Amino acid sequence: MPKNYVTPNVNEHLQDRMQSITQQILSRTRLLHIIDQFNLYGGKQAQASPDEQVERMRKDINIELVRDGHDEITAFNVSYSSLTPKIAQQVTSELTNLFINENLEVRQQQSQGTTQFLESQLENARKSLADQEDRIRQFKGQHVGEMPGQLASNLQILSGLQSQLQSDEDALNAAKQQHVYLQTLADQYRALQGSSKDSDGTAVGLPTVDQELDKLRAQLRDLTSRYTERHPDVRKLKEQIAKNEKMRDEVLASLKTKGTEVATDGVDAAGSVNERADPKQASMLPQVQSQLRSNQIEIKDREGSIAAVKVKVNEYQSRLNQEPVREQQLADLTRGYDQSKANYDDLLKKKNESKMATSMELLQQGERFRILDPPSFPQKPEFPNRLKFCGIGLGVGLALGGVVVAAFEKMDDRLHNGNEIRKLLQAEVIGEIPAIVNLSDTQIAKRKVWLGWATTALVFATILAGSAFSYLRG
Repeated sequence: MPKNYVTPNVNEHLQDRMQSITQQILSRTRLLHIIDQFNLYGGKQAQASPDEQVERMRKDINIELVRDGHDEITAFNVSYSSLTPKIAQQVTSELTNLFINENLEVRQQQSQGTTQFLESQLENARKSLADQEDRIRQFKGQHVGEMPGQLASNLQILSGLQSQLQSDEDALNAAKQQHVYLQTLADQYRALQGSSKDSDGTAVGLPTVDQELDKLRAQLRDLTSRYTERHPDVRKLKEQIAKNEKMRDEVLASLKTKGTEVATDGVDAAGSVNERADPKQASMLPQVQSQLRSNQIEIKDREGSIAAVKVKVNEYQSRLNQEPVREQQLADLTRGYDQSKANYDDLLKKKNESKMATSMELLQQGERFRILDPPSFPQKPEFPNRLKFCGIGLGVGLALGGVVVAAFEKMDDRLHNGNEIRKLLQAEVIGEIPAIVNLSDTQIAKRKVWLGWATTALVFATILAGSAFSYLRG
């Protein structure tokens, strides 16, 4: 499977992997199983202990790494030395299968271990992410209305509350002015039964009512300069002015039509005159008192509304003041959440890739060993190389022979010719007497020659017989 499609989990160098696999295959348990399976060391070797047999088999196994021009390991050779060619082939084939299977098993175990590790890390990251989300959720729940995203809405609500507060305060002022007016009007109605008139016949208390009407009209002008004619406060103030004007007109009308009665109980210094209100005037007093009670209720409601609005204004003002602090706190929480989310996403991606790579290893679609040359049946012994050993033996024999001849020649102190005498004595040789050989000496020399040749032939025959016996024995 190409690596650009599925990234494998096992990226261990082949040399390191071979070392690990070799240790597993050459373990005592594996080798004892092979020894028992093929009965490798029978006969006299069966008397050896299991540890000795295992050590012997380790020496008989040879693993050779093959490198390319870049000194990278591309292949390896496995061989086993045995006295029997068939056993050597079978054991080598078994070792080859063990290398292939062990490599697959090691890769599968490493890939599964990587996937399990990533799954455990992913679960920890998921818990950490859930904890971060819970912290942010609790923080937002504890500070509702103080979050940075609610700044615009808070400003809008605060502006509306301030407008409502201004409107309620204006309405409260109007209600208080109306209360003063109604209170004055009620007092005047109570005094109508015995109030005095001025020179033009108008009640003395009416100028006070006119002053209240002037105040209401001035307040109306102020409201109309800020609000439209449809504003509730403007409409309500107009209705109140109309009612007050109507009441004033009724009071004036009643004063003009009421009768006077002069009582002559005595004459005082000022000459006082008592007047008594007619029944229509008396019926107006309860109506004014009812409006006065309604006005008091309105004032109380307005004051409660203003207090509630002020509480809300303070609340939203506090939210606006806390917004920078909450923004920093939320940024700290969000930073931790972003890091946890990035870590979780990265682990999730790696876990999915690792899981796919593990499936690939389990289906044996990943990197695996392949037999290039299966173990063949040995046609000749790998060791010893008889021709090579014979050549070495011949060379060594000739060399030893030369050394022996040279040694004997060196130790021989006899003089063989005149030149040697001349060199030794530094004198001229007058004459040489040749050796006198009789028949007995000739026979002895011939026997020595025949004895040498016979000894050589016997040694050569012995070597050939031993080699043949060793070859036939296997």
